[in-house]
Amino acid sequence: MKRLAETFEKLRGRDERALIPFLTAGDPDLGATETLVLAMLEAGADAIELGVPFSDPIAEGPTIQRSSERALAGGTNLRSILRLVKALRGQTDRPIVLMGYANPFFAMTAKGFAEAAAEVGVDGVIVPDLPPEEGATFYGAAEAAGIAPILLAAPTTTPKRLAFLARRTRGFLYYVSLTGVTGARTELASDLEAGVQRVRDVSDVPVCVGFGVSTPAHARSLAPFTDGIAVGSAIVDRIEAAPTSAAAADALGDFVRELKAPLIGSAGHEG
Repeated sequence: MKRLAETFEKLRGRDERALIPFLTAGDPDLGATETLVLAMLEAGADAIELGVPFSDPIAEGPTIQRSSERALAGGTNLRSILRLVKALRGQTDRPIVLMGYANPFFAMTAKGFAEAAAEVGVDGVIVPDLPPEEGATFYGAAEAAGIAPILLAAPTTTPKRLAFLARRTRGFLYYVSLTGVTGARTELASDLEAGVQRVRDVSDVPVCVGFGVSTPAHARSLAPFTDGIAVGSAIVDRIEAAPTSAAAADALGDFVRELKAPLIGSAGHEG
């Protein structure tokens, strides 16, 4: 949690926006995931969102569903992902966030997961199918262990609910750019700035936009009014298309540099 706060503080001081790439841990295998994460960090990623594969990822589009299937077929599970985080933590001090569905976390119990995750250096957790009311015990254990419970809001979130989520989230508020599942999009919703402003009206919590964000042009359009972007399906697409892990690392390094450029300083404010 401290690393997330420090990251956003430093970026704000540089008039810079965070780039948070997502990839499914274990796709195509955990060794490759370690290589790909390090390649993206070297290329300029500010934090990493590691997906915990699950058999029924209800918020995900086909790209990330397939990546979950590949990771599960290879034997990836939450405990092996925590071992991966431990290995990564020895090589980077940038934030690492886990994104997954409630079942794998609950299988470890709230306290068991929080203690194990804190020990290896997890900074935050996103659980799309666990609202804060139902997840009070889980999120409370995570926060007590120093792991940020990162909540999600959407264009359909009511003002009252938005204020509640902004108060309860830690690290940042994940603002879903559209209704529906994840997946690369050619265009983003036209009312995103107004939606993010609704958060600004009630809180100074950092706001990062994800779901559908997939091009440098998207990054440029979001930079003037967000604190960061999360990019998932477009990352996973490149992993899936690459013939080898080395080729995937090269492709992701290039892509991350392209995405990050419009998020640096005044670049994001140009017309």
